[in-house]
Amino acid sequence: MDEVVDYLTRIPAWFLATCEGDQPHVRPFSFAAEDDGKLWFCTATNKDVYLQLEANPKFEASGWQPGHPWIVVTGEADFDGAPSEAVRVEGYEHMTGLGETYEGPNDPRLTFFSVRNGVAKIADIDGSERTIEL
Repeated sequence: MDEVVDYLTRIPAWFLATCEGDQPHVRPFSFAAEDDGKLWFCTATNKDVYLQLEANPKFEASGWQPGHPWIVVTGEADFDGAPSEAVRVEGYEHMTGLGETYEGPNDPRLTFFSVRNGVAKIADIDGSERTIEL
């Protein structure tokens, strides 16, 4: 888990894909945190990504840092439960640092989802690949 969070937080952005009907949607994401053994991401309830994940929780995320293998995280968004207050504050500060506006870390629009049935694959151009169960 630490390796996955470290990879995702070390690069400026990675891309999360959802599906709406038969149309895939991909957008940049940049917040990831580990809390209580779970991988957490942050978004907002007024965004299309939230509505898409509510309708179909399956997603895939992918990122790459030059000179390193790439990462692909596959799983399902779980909006049940909540991360610790420290992770909420970290997510709030991250999102407002991107220019988004919230009334604080407990603004009801700011939402977090953990990864259920998650797998991370770290793959290299030489064909080597490692799988990390999340």
